[in-house]
Amino acid sequence: MLSGKTAIVTGSNSGIGLAIAEALAADGANIVVNSFTDGSADHAIATRLAKEHGVEAVYLKADMSKGAECRDLVERTVARFGGVDILVNNAGIQHVSPIEDFPVEKWDAIIAINLTAAFHTTAVALPHMKAAGWGRIVNIASAHGLRASPNKSAYVAAKHGIVGLTKTVALEAAGLGVTCNAVCPGFVLTPLVETQITDRMAELGLDRETTIRDVILEKQPSKQFATVEQIAAATAFLASDAAAQITGTTLSIDGGWTAA
Repeated sequence: MLSGKTAIVTGSNSGIGLAIAEALAADGANIVVNSFTDGSADHAIATRLAKEHGVEAVYLKADMSKGAECRDLVERTVARFGGVDILVNNAGIQHVSPIEDFPVEKWDAIIAINLTAAFHTTAVALPHMKAAGWGRIVNIASAHGLRASPNKSAYVAAKHGIVGLTKTVALEAAGLGVTCNAVCPGFVLTPLVETQITDRMAELGLDRETTIRDVILEKQPSKQFATVEQIAAATAFLASDAAAQITGTTLSIDGGWTAA
């Protein structure tokens, strides 16, 4: 379905990003795996994807907090594969604190990685997509791109910004064969969320089941986590020809969180 296409997935050596890379590779796309580390395990991911799915795959280190490295990631992809057809802006970090206590360096890092990085990668990738007459940009936003929660000022601001950026890029690329959409997950069971569960259990003295149901998933009516595979499948759909007329929109995968 995506044979011959090339996809960049930022922040893709684990969690949601890795699942997206897997799904796109399974659909035939060549894959650029990315994170800010540069270990043998990172490169092994690309090797495995290539072997298992019969595609080309490469790991490229780039720190998404640095604009020049974001832009260089796209340019290196173009130099390696001759173009970039699919860009998934997935890299993200989180910090929780009341705004009056929110560390300035944490605010700067969250805005840089969760929002500004997508500006840089899109700005470089979009001209290549326009020239080719085909492109898909998928921004991994969040339910927090549509709703707010206390103590998450930087994350909520960044994710709202990603939704706005998505709409703007979609309008600028409309009619040129390029779409831009945002996927908005609720809580997804990732290693990061597992850590939050453990921390909240210790803090509140609750068992795991109660912590998940009443604390972590308090706002998620289904009381079930989304899975990384579900996020990846939605992203792969938005990258497909079946989604050619879907642009500038948000796709919520949040168990009903934003329905109210």
